[in-house]
Formats: sequence, structure tokens, C-alpha cells
Amino acid sequence: MRLIKGLAGAALMAAVSQGAFAAQPASTLDTVKNRGHVQCGTTTGFAGFSAPDAKGEWTGLDVDLCRAVAAAVFGDASKFKITPLNSQQRFTALQSGEVDLLARNTTVTQQRDTALGLIHAGINFYDGQGFLVPKKLGVASAKELDGATICLQTGTSNENTLADWARANKVKYSPVVIETFNEVVNAFATGRCDVFSTDASGLASIRISRLQNPDDYVVLPEIISKEPLGPFVRQGDDAWLNVVKWTLSAMIETEEYGVTSKNVDEQLKSPNPNIQRILGVTPGSGKNLGLDEKWAYNIVKQVGNYGESFERNVGQGSPLKIKRGLNAQWTDGGLMYALPIR
Repeated sequence: MRLIKGLAGAALMAAVSQGAFAAQPASTLDTVKNRGHVQCGTTTGFAGFSAPDAKGEWTGLDVDLCRAVAAAVFGDASKFKITPLNSQQRFTALQSGEVDLLARNTTVTQQRDTALGLIHAGINFYDGQGFLVPKKLGVASAKELDGATICLQTGTSNENTLADWARANKVKYSPVVIETFNEVVNAFATGRCDVFSTDASGLASIRISRLQNPDDYVVLPEIISKEPLGPFVRQGDDAWLNVVKWTLSAMIETEEYGVTSKNVDEQLKSPNPNIQRILGVTPGSGKNLGLDEKWAYNIVKQVGNYGESFERNVGQGSPLKIKRGLNAQWTDGGLMYALPIR
């Protein structure tokens, strides 16, 4: 009887265990494949990173990452949809499953990577918080801003960063904290505040695309923080994390090896074993990710490598004309160092 009871108990535990396993939610990768597109959360409009063009089509450095993930999963970079999100909405939208991926100039911090149930999948832009001022203000350094009013957007890390910097440098200021990005820009443009403080990339975007006379404004030289920006996914879904992480890494590594959207077909014949693995000539990396072996080939062919995306969206081929700086390849003195695909 004891043996029978023991076997019955074991069977019951196994059934419960199997039931719990079966009840686990489908992975994001499976959900995305079944749905037929990637749902990507971006900004509500940030020139160079994520904004609709005159035809209503979304473009930008972050949008290219969404396109690249779609190319990797489906072999078709057009199979993505955009959900515009403000700073307050972005994390909730990802936590709830409203979006599969947050590609929204979001700073990677320890708190965001641990306490929110989210995790970053790489860095696609190294940035830092700076200051935009009208030239008529007559200041050449942020340390001359004592007594200034400074516009900030609520729900970002910029508020605390500025407060810490001002305290350390004994600069007193009056914050003008506004909820939506457009309202902050309008407040600054109409003179409601003396200074706009946010990531330097955002200041460059605002100056060129949102202010009537860009030459009347200048970005001050000080960068007061580290703002590594990157995509986020939900914790506990390693298969999807791997897809997003290695998509970005493929864009960076193909630039390192000189593989571009223009020469990728020719590079299929490359004798370089690293290129053969990246492009799927030597199989394995696609199977590891649960994707087609041509996943990285499709990214480069349809979207381009990281350098191509950077130059057309925010670099010298764009109105922003941001220099590569820290976002250059590690071989050129920058921080872009791809994890090896092998």
C-alpha cells in the first residue's frame, strides 16, 4: 500500500509539474512568428532615431533596429509595426506585452535592468546628457548657468542627473519639468526656460529639426553623464533576448568586416571564416537562434550594417551630422565592439 501511495503521489506531482510547464506563456519569438510582425515601441517623434517622414513611414537609428529584427525573424524588414510611446508609457507597454521590443533611446541603468522586469539587449548609441542654450544667453560653459531656468522632461533619468551635477558644481537652477517631449521643446523655443537639458543626441535633433533658426542655438561642451542607449526586452525570455542582442551584434560585426548592403552578395564568396559564419554560408548560427541561416544576411541586405544605419540617420549623411565619436568601431577608437558570431 505504501508503494502504491508513493507511486500515486509521484504520478500526481508529475502531472502537476507537466501542467505547470504547459501553462507557461509562449515565448515572444513564437508569439511574433505566429502574429507575423514585430511590435516595436519607439518615441513619439525624435528625428534621426525614430520619427515618421513626410509619407508617414517611420525611420531612424532605433527604427532600423526594429527593421533588422524583422529581417532576422521573417527575412522581411518590412514586417514590423510601430507603437509610439512617451517616457511614462514606455516601460509599462513592454512589461504588459503591448510591445515586443523597446527601441526608444532609453538609457541602460542598474535599476531598469533589475527592478522593472526588463533587461537591455545591447547598446546601439553611446550618449551623455548635455545643455542646449540660445547664443544670446552669452554662456560658453554649463558652469555659467547659475540661476538659469532649465527645461526637462519628466519620467527620464535627466532630472536626477542634473540635480547631482548641479549640487556637485554648486550651480543653482530652477527646473521646469514638463510631461511630454513636444511640450518641453515648445517651452524652450518660446523662451519659457533658458536651457534645455537632455541627451546630447536629442539636443542635436531638436536644434536641427524643431527650432526655427538652428544657428541661433548652441550645445555647450559639457557632457555630465554616461547615457548608454539600447533596446530592452522582458526578463525571463532568453530566446527573444538572444534574437534582439545578436541582431544588433550582427549589424556591428558586419561593419567591422566591411560587409555592406551593397557588397553582401559578393561577400557570400568570402574566404574569411568569420564572414562565412555570419552570413550563413557556414551553417549553425541561425539554428542556434531558432532562425533561418540567412538571418544576418537578410539584416545586412535589407537594412545595412551599423555604420550604414548610423550615417544615413544621424551621421554625416543626415541633417544631424553627429560624429561617430564613442559610436565608432573599437578598431577606430570607439566603443562599438561586437560579440563574435561563432
